[in-house]
Amino acid sequence: MKADESGFEITQGQGAWVIRMWWPTGPITGGPQRITVEAAEGAAVRDVARGISTTVLRRLDLAAAMKLAESAPELQEGMADVTAKVEQAGEAAGLLLTNEGVSAPYLAMLAATYKSMADMGAPAPVPWLARLISRRPETVKDHLKRARREGYLTTVAGKAGGELTEKATSTLAAFGNSEGRRD
Repeated sequence: MKADESGFEITQGQGAWVIRMWWPTGPITGGPQRITVEAAEGAAVRDVARGISTTVLRRLDLAAAMKLAESAPELQEGMADVTAKVEQAGEAAGLLLTNEGVSAPYLAMLAATYKSMADMGAPAPVPWLARLISRRPETVKDHLKRARREGYLTTVAGKAGGELTEKATSTLAAFGNSEGRRD
């Protein structure tokens, strides 16, 4: 495995070919974002001349590459940092709910935290979020539905997550600015 600030690459050899798989820095939520297949150094000319076969592609071991990537110490540190930031955002949403009720800043923060959880591949973002805001999962689901209905979060059919809307980002920015002025 080779890593730098933009991401990391895992290499596998398959006969006359070298397969490089690249992931960006951050949590691993699926397969690589780029795969390159090149002739291996010293590969027989006759094997390279035939081109890349479907057999070479079928032998690509994505599961092993992902397992190796997930166990890399550099990525574990990055994942811990991301998880800590998500936890802080969830706790902040809980404080907003306690102090202001189901307000615009709360819905925007809830949507942003939920999106982050889904983007990082959290297997169960709603129960995690419920724990952070000290509410039942059913309540969090209702609040997320409201956030979607009121235009803070888009829907992705059949999947957790969504995209933050302009309304959500501007609400968060305005809330952040007002928090900074209170000090």
